Amino acid sequence: MDERNEIKDFGSVKQGNIHCLTIVGQIEGHQTTPEDTKTTKYEHVLPLIAAVEESEEIHGLLILLNTMGGDVEAGLAIAELIAGMRKPNVSLVLGGGHSIGVPLAVAAQRSMIAPSAAMTIHPVRLNGIVIASPQTYHYFSRIQERIVRFVTDHSRMDRDEYLRLMHNTGELSNDVGSIIYGDEAVDMGLIDQIGTLSDALDYLHSEIKNRGNA
Repeated sequence: MDERNEIKDFGSVKQGNIHCLTIVGQIEGHQTTPEDTKTTKYEHVLPLIAAVEESEEIHGLLILLNTMGGDVEAGLAIAELIAGMRKPNVSLVLGGGHSIGVPLAVAAQRSMIAPSAAMTIHPVRLNGIVIASPQTYHYFSRIQERIVRFVTDHSRMDRDEYLRLMHNTGELSNDVGSIIYGDEAVDMGLIDQIGTLSDALDYLHSEIKNRGNA
């Protein structure tokens, strides 16, 4: 197995082994980000998630998120894979969940956000000036619809409210969208609860015990 995809246990054997997956910075997909930008390379993450799901030694997955956007298709691929897991898993948003970090957070069976963390919701767009055909704009509209559907299907967030936050013009200084802080994200039904590392681990150990894996 590639060393970058090697599975390392995180947690107490007595309570059930937990793997910790960190998704930080931008998610690098087909469009390569600058070398000086911290990135999560999705082609490394995908086989790791599959390996965790199949491993007999690992009983749960802790996903730590501090994202800065990135390749939308790559982010959705990771989110879909997490959402399809059978093993107990929990996401914890730390610092911020920007753009594609939102579907990544809600993909988990239980989503948590640190009290000081925030989530940025905005439409799908490219940086810079783009001259393209109408088909390109239709393509981005379809991608955005996929994101909206995924988020609302995996959370208690109302679709109309999510779209309102996405297209809000009074929140961000140089862009449209909204910044949602911890308590607000929970009250709106986007995230399940305010939580810390110990809360996330307690949830996983409880689920592992209930399923008889500890």
